[in-house]
Amino acid sequence: MAQEPNRPGQVHKSSITQVALASFIGTAIEWYDFFLYGTAAALVFNKLFFPTSEPLTGTLLAFGTAAVGFVARPLGGIVFGHFGDKVGRKTMLSLSLLIMGVATCLIGLLPTYATLGTGAAILLVVMRLAQGFGLGGEWGGAVLMAVEHAPKNKRGFYGSWPQMGAPAGLLLANGVFFLVSGNLSDAEFLAWGWRIPFLLSSLLVIVGLFIRLRLAESPAFNKVKESGAEVKMPIVEVLKRHPKNILLAMGARFAENGFFYILTVFVLTYATEKLKVERSTVLTGVMIATGFHLFAIPTFGALSDRLGRRPVYMMGAIFSGLFAFPFFMLLDTREPALIWTAIAIGVAIGHAAMYGPQASFFSELFGTRVRYSGASLGYQLASVFAGGLSPLIATWLLQQSGGDSTPVAIYMVVLALITVVSVFFAAETFKQDIGDDQPAAK
Repeated sequence: MAQEPNRPGQVHKSSITQVALASFIGTAIEWYDFFLYGTAAALVFNKLFFPTSEPLTGTLLAFGTAAVGFVARPLGGIVFGHFGDKVGRKTMLSLSLLIMGVATCLIGLLPTYATLGTGAAILLVVMRLAQGFGLGGEWGGAVLMAVEHAPKNKRGFYGSWPQMGAPAGLLLANGVFFLVSGNLSDAEFLAWGWRIPFLLSSLLVIVGLFIRLRLAESPAFNKVKESGAEVKMPIVEVLKRHPKNILLAMGARFAENGFFYILTVFVLTYATEKLKVERSTVLTGVMIATGFHLFAIPTFGALSDRLGRRPVYMMGAIFSGLFAFPFFMLLDTREPALIWTAIAIGVAIGHAAMYGPQASFFSELFGTRVRYSGASLGYQLASVFAGGLSPLIATWLLQQSGGDSTPVAIYMVVLALITVVSVFFAAETFKQDIGDDQPAAK
């Protein structure tokens, strides 16, 4: 029997729903892999790969290896952006997921310091570099697939779906760590239990690849491909035509990215090492906050379709800066409910208001022919200086101040100011035609 043809309105609607869901699932798997390392750096790697250092210094070294992954992300963004603007978004998405999955599984098989000495830490850094390279190419492709498929008046909402992959990945990573560590003794967890979350990545990657290979290419890129208008060197072209937008996108990320890793990674060190709060208490708080975060992101993404990207994004940055000192005041009570409240407010209000509209905002800053390169470069370069260094800087400030959180809070306020200024000078883009090759020129 012949299949009934789709009505004109149904084809586009079902297509964007499928693409947005696939982008969310694939990105969640990538972030699961990346966040596993951050959680392990705060709780495990300092003991297994840097056991000769005192606890806080060992954690500092572990965060240093975690930051290496952020250094590799711009390189991944450049390479994947180049081929994503020339070959297509879909192929690059599958390749980035494969690279990330292999690196994560290998971390789960690494020998520790007790077996290989400093060689173990070197191998750990190599795998983290591979993770960063894969994630560097992931974000741009997943976001562009969603944004370029979406209706003009819903790009903020659908663009937030791959953004939801970050809290979903974090929730999954911390949830698996919580279950594994909660059902094993400390000795068993340190001996072999910590490897389980990393090895589980192989199953998730298979699922993600199956979903992504079924997607259609972005319609905006198809138009460029059909017209033969691809740019020979996208990275050179975007640097020549849109240098200001790259810098503004970087600045817009400082508060968003820096705060996120302080609120979800550094908080583990601060609460367990300085406040002597149980690890499970803090992990529970992060998981509760992430659950709220998952729903807050599309809410703020949709709000940016009505109010614009800039006002929603700026509100999140201002709120985050104002909340820096109250955040530590709540943590210092050592009361579980107040600790959970502090993390939840910071993540689900301050961060989500920036992260929700971010995908559409950054995508709209660049023309179709260089969009993968431009959005990836602005996004990933900032991750080196913001998210990659924030747990490291915060831990160092805590160490230098003798455990006083005031310098860390001041550092958070500075991050917020950088973002507020950057968003203020950026153009409003929510009414921009996604096919316009001279975006945000005014």
